[in-house]
Amino acid sequence: MEGKEEWKSLAPPISVKVLKTLKQLGFKKMTPVQAATIPLLMTHKDVAAEAVTGSGKTLAFLIPVLEVLLRKEGPLKKMEVGCVILTPTRELAVQINEVLQNFTSNLPQFSQMLIIGGNKPSADLQHLETHGANIIIATPGRFEDLLQRRKSPCDLTAMLRSLEVLILDEADRLLDMGFEASINTILGHLPKQRRTGLFSATQTDKVESLIRAGLRNPVRITVKQKTNKTSKDQRTPSTLRNYYTICECDQKFNFLVGFLRKFKHLKHMVFFSTCAEVEYFGKALEILVKNTSVLSLHGKMKGKRSAVFADFRKLESGVLICTDVMARGVDIPEVNWVLQFDPPNNASAFVHRCGRTARIGNTGNALIFLLPTEDTYVDFIQINQKVPLQEYQEASNIEIVDVLPRLRKIAEHDRL
Repeated sequence: MEGKEEWKSLAPPISVKVLKTLKQLGFKKMTPVQAATIPLLMTHKDVAAEAVTGSGKTLAFLIPVLEVLLRKEGPLKKMEVGCVILTPTRELAVQINEVLQNFTSNLPQFSQMLIIGGNKPSADLQHLETHGANIIIATPGRFEDLLQRRKSPCDLTAMLRSLEVLILDEADRLLDMGFEASINTILGHLPKQRRTGLFSATQTDKVESLIRAGLRNPVRITVKQKTNKTSKDQRTPSTLRNYYTICECDQKFNFLVGFLRKFKHLKHMVFFSTCAEVEYFGKALEILVKNTSVLSLHGKMKGKRSAVFADFRKLESGVLICTDVMARGVDIPEVNWVLQFDPPNNASAFVHRCGRTARIGNTGNALIFLLPTEDTYVDFIQINQKVPLQEYQEASNIEIVDVLPRLRKIAEHDRL
């Protein structure tokens, strides 16, 4: 979704070192959400932005954050936090941190810190006390925990008095995951005189309440795709081909195995509804789909998640079996197919899953598996999410082998 405007056209202009990093990363032009959002945040306005998944929201807030901090009257000191970025999952936090590192490598005056679960809170506080942090990327639960540790030698609340910018990334997901109380607690520790950017893929009543509570007279931005002829708003990228296939219950897994075997040279994400399914089917697919990397990731893995996420991002081909913990925001290079073995519990999750492919103007494919009794889901998604689905015509070319007897033997072996 590359736009037509070049970075040099921004007013106020962005700094030479930020432009240098953008050139190194290969971003020649702005996407629509970047062109709309960056000038507003740079001129000290609160912004509430709604944009389709894969639209380039990360740069839309990282660039103005850096520019605001660069334009401060005096440079930030070691123990002064100029920006906090809150995001719902550790995978997304890690990704934002990596993108920011590209910029701070050319701006060594800024220090950054990633605050997520997986290590002891005391270690995070020790790091803050020793090294400080000008920009913090965090998940809300861990950040709230650190703020409430009164006996700590590191006074995080005092460090936040210099805060210039707060970013709430994937705000709808933050609230869906139950972080509303944590965010309200965090807001109570932050200075009122700050800029706030809220970024969301969907607009909900909870997001609207958060906008009223955390932003002051925000400028509202909505960036959506247009279909080529009907001109109706579309919530998935126009470069994404969305398919469905109807499978009998006892044939769904057989079809999945056949599909992954046929396209083992490509990169896939396969979404299941529960952590238990990911564990069960992930182990089975490791055995049934030969000569390809099959990784599994779900929310209960805790310490292993970051390593699995990093390993899959590096793969040129392979399969990631996952839950909706991977459905939002994460940017994985060159995912060819998003496969939804189970329809999600809510319609917006369908869009977010699909959005793991066809990002930033690239092409991609998504395929959802439906039972004969679920065929009305096609019309439901068309009406509710404005996403047209077409039947996957190549399904008949997939070689189907009955692997269920083998699956049962694998399950029985695990019980021994």
